[in-house]
Amino acid sequence: MMKIKKRFGQFLLLGLIVPVLGLSHAEMYAQNNEEEVSDDVLLELYDGARVADVVDGMVTVGYIDIGVMDPAMAPLWKDVQEMTHRISGIAVTARYGPTNRPKHPGVDLTDPANYEEYRSWRGMWYSQLSPEPFADEIKPGTVLVIDTEGVNDAGSTGSFNIMDWTERGMVGLVSAGGVRDIDEIILQRNPVYTDYYDRGRGERIGRNEILDVQTPVVVGGVTVYPGDVIVADSDGVVVVPRRVAVRVGQIAYQELVSDIDNRRALYERLDLPFDDTVRIREEPEEFFQRLGLPTDPNQ
Repeated sequence: MMKIKKRFGQFLLLGLIVPVLGLSHAEMYAQNNEEEVSDDVLLELYDGARVADVVDGMVTVGYIDIGVMDPAMAPLWKDVQEMTHRISGIAVTARYGPTNRPKHPGVDLTDPANYEEYRSWRGMWYSQLSPEPFADEIKPGTVLVIDTEGVNDAGSTGSFNIMDWTERGMVGLVSAGGVRDIDEIILQRNPVYTDYYDRGRGERIGRNEILDVQTPVVVGGVTVYPGDVIVADSDGVVVVPRRVAVRVGQIAYQELVSDIDNRRALYERLDLPFDDTVRIREEPEEFFQRLGLPTDPNQ
């Protein structure tokens, strides 16, 4: 009974506030329902999204110069034929920080007799101080976002663990630094966005510790919350706060469809072969209706 009264009170309060503020249906949807939109809806809405269109969508809803990472955050590799380096997905966040513990096991490592001591210390570091508990949060459509807190020359990401994360459903990685085995990662075609000049070489042992999982992090000068939408391509990386993700995504989709229509017409006049960037998309209103979203994000 108390829950019913509380819910009724919330509705009553909204009923009093909304007319005063003059909020439209789309604005009410954005402020009260976007955080409840499923990941599946957002993943479909942003499938194939371009950074440029998403940034324009952010500006349209008043988020000017917000969410766009430093230009140094760029793809490790590009595939301009199939565009497989492009990513869009839901953020899972992790933060590593510099250790404040001794950077060695306390024995002379130049003495082969102490090798087993080193192996024990190394195993302890990876299992207890610098493990990967965020891996359990990864699911299909995840973009893993790692804040390395300036400890960038420690290889928090390598060619093996990135494949494990991919197997779990990760579609791409955005990391402030600490990426190594870059040749293999490029060969494996794992989408990675990072500052190349902050790549990692050394191991995590004696260098960093895991600090947080699924809490806000700062990467590329942008605050990223778990559940935010991440879009990345050759233009860079943009972070869409969950609370405005639906409207921004709809506006970005409208711009994408318009651009495809215009470019496709030019392709025809110039007798160019069609590619995936001019693939005909579902009409915006029909697409939005199918997803259960407002058919016009600006009404």
